[in-house]
Amino acid sequence: MNDDLRVFYGWVRRSREILFDYCASLPPEIYTQEHPDFAFGSIRNLHAHVADCYLWWVGTVGLGKPQAPIQGAETPDVAAMRAVFAQADAVVEEALQTFNQLDQVYEWTHPVRGWKARVSQRWLLLHPITHEFHHKGQITALGRVLGYPAVLSPGVDTDLVNPEF
Repeated sequence: MNDDLRVFYGWVRRSREILFDYCASLPPEIYTQEHPDFAFGSIRNLHAHVADCYLWWVGTVGLGKPQAPIQGAETPDVAAMRAVFAQADAVVEEALQTFNQLDQVYEWTHPVRGWKARVSQRWLLLHPITHEFHHKGQITALGRVLGYPAVLSPGVDTDLVNPEF
């Protein structure tokens, strides 16, 4: 496995913790409050959707191990969502240990719906990451709309963390 992907995913996890810390600072009812103008409705549901993306593409498609979908209602708070992401992290770690043909493109067919996707192992790892960062913006925007803008320490934001040396 390319160690660069392992290092990069470590940065993603550290970046995710900044967002989790922000979410943990919210009143619990704000984390789960539905807003009709936002996809998936709530910050919690956006988080569940992101975790599902990792579990689906890396776990189900990449590793061939079907993963149960994450239901927002089953994750009532940030602590429960952190546990869900620990499951996603374990799936990614397994992929990082076992994927050995990162750039070989192949066609995957959905077993029930029959639709096809051309993917590679590298894509299966990177797609959920870019997807997560897209939804981070929605999470912080929804927090702002609900009256809780992200107030972070100087030099800290929800973008990718700086590397540690």
